[in-house]
Amino acid sequence: MTRYAPQLQLGLILATLLLAFWLSADFQHIAAGVAIFLLGMVMLEDGFKALGGSVLERILARATGTLPRAMGFGVLATAVTQSSSLVSVISISFLSAGLITLQAGMGIIFGANLGTTTGAWLIAGVGLKVDIARYAMPMLAIGAVLMFQRAPAIRGAGQVVLGIGLIFLGIAFIKDGFDAFSARFDLSQLALAGLVGLAVYTLLGAAATVVMQSSHATMLLVITALASGQIGYENALAVAIGANIGTTVTALIGAASANYQGKRLALGHLIFNFATAIAALVLIVPLRHAVDLISDLLGIRPDDFALRLAVFHTLFNLLGLAIMVPLMARLVRFLERRIAAPAPNISKPRYINADLGAFPAPILAALGNELRHLHENAARLICEGLNLRLDDLTQSKDIGVTVARSNDPILLDFERRYEDKVKSLHAAIVEFSAQKATLELPATTVTRLQELRDAAGAVVRAVKAIKHMRRNTQRFTTVPHGEITQLYDNLRCEIAQILVEIERLEGMAPEARSSLWIEEERAALDHEARAAVRQVEGALQTRRISAADATSFLNDSGYAFEAMRALLDAAQLIYRPPDMAEAEIERLLELDDDELTQKSAQDVS
Repeated sequence: MTRYAPQLQLGLILATLLLAFWLSADFQHIAAGVAIFLLGMVMLEDGFKALGGSVLERILARATGTLPRAMGFGVLATAVTQSSSLVSVISISFLSAGLITLQAGMGIIFGANLGTTTGAWLIAGVGLKVDIARYAMPMLAIGAVLMFQRAPAIRGAGQVVLGIGLIFLGIAFIKDGFDAFSARFDLSQLALAGLVGLAVYTLLGAAATVVMQSSHATMLLVITALASGQIGYENALAVAIGANIGTTVTALIGAASANYQGKRLALGHLIFNFATAIAALVLIVPLRHAVDLISDLLGIRPDDFALRLAVFHTLFNLLGLAIMVPLMARLVRFLERRIAAPAPNISKPRYINADLGAFPAPILAALGNELRHLHENAARLICEGLNLRLDDLTQSKDIGVTVARSNDPILLDFERRYEDKVKSLHAAIVEFSAQKATLELPATTVTRLQELRDAAGAVVRAVKAIKHMRRNTQRFTTVPHGEITQLYDNLRCEIAQILVEIERLEGMAPEARSSLWIEEERAALDHEARAAVRQVEGALQTRRISAADATSFLNDSGYAFEAMRALLDAAQLIYRPPDMAEAEIERLLELDDDELTQKSAQDVS
């Protein structure tokens, strides 16, 4: 039965609409207005994603350091975009990618709830008092022209203008529809007083918002109906409370494909809105008195119930903030306990399996984190393939001594570990990069996606190179074989030093990272490779190693240096911030070939 529930719900809604259309032509006018309004909301949302999505991301990333700043962003972003759904989706994406904290995400949701009240003020204060259909027509024409341009920014601006025009037109249709409807029918006779009215109309408000997926649309309907006398003031207050509950469904839908952090945020949103609604219902009488007092102070006429509803909508959302903000720490702790973080699985993606939308910042952040996950798995496998332990190396004061003492064989199925912990992650990263590259993203974001995908390939190349040299490494380093053992230990030491340096990069602040040392190491590798060949030739000529051992070492040293170059390539791509690329190139140009060669010689000696 559950399987067919969505189809049954859709069928019931369509049947109800058809019956209403048959009973009243005026209802068709109202329904068309709601449809145009919702289409305008979608168009406005898409336009802001294309035009201002990256701007919102940059502001969000910088403006969520404290709870008041996070709430301020939520208020401002929702007031500008007129879409709490867009702000909620961006917040879930950022939280899923690890760019903001759960407390910051909740602060944004709190602010978005208050910011959504601006829609009620616009509808009640402007939409019902001005013939906005006159403004809608030129906006529709201008928006349509802009929307069909090739430039993404111009097309996004066109969607925003077209969306606003559709919203204005939808409001005009609904207003005219209710005016005509009120001449034939008087729905105010269906008004319910007392607790029954509160309960029934709260549920109606929640249901309408769930169906239309927009609290703005619900508030538009109730304010327009209130202005035309089709609904009583007390019942309209209850509908506004219900709309606040119904709007949480959007966040729940957005969190369905999010990771555990996104689910925490959606549950927190639900708790906040339900707590606000319950408080408003319990305190409905004193709230109404407060609305009357504030309205009188603002000069709002006693019979202007539409504007008084806007005051109520704002007041009870402020009440919710007054109740929940002091409980923020407890709420966050509850959410963390209720939806626990899953145990880390090094074999599966941790960051790119969440729905990150089409927002560049969380996409790149999640992919960067997944690359680090892949690199960590690969670094441990590389070390164990060489009879080393990554933790021992990162804690060592003398890597050479640690490598020389690491002669106990580490038994592992290298191929199986590679398949489970490296290859599977690499495949997921390649698939994620390919899917996101098809979106309408900025050119710099697409380029960065390609760089990170290439970095994943470099990590895999390093692991495959180590696989080829594993058998001889075990043979010559677990049991002393004279000078050939020393040669293999030198290779192990060089690989270990690069892995440790990359681990140190991970612990640095982004602005402190530099790719200069990578270029220096790459130049040094060429020198070291030639030095290793000369050393083997000398040992072979003096018969300190056999020809067979010399051949094995030369082959394995080729694999070792291939692995080291691949690790350096990956590190350069992973840890170089995209916006610092040009600065890095300029700094590299300051190093001439002689300086690189001199530095390489010093490192080798």
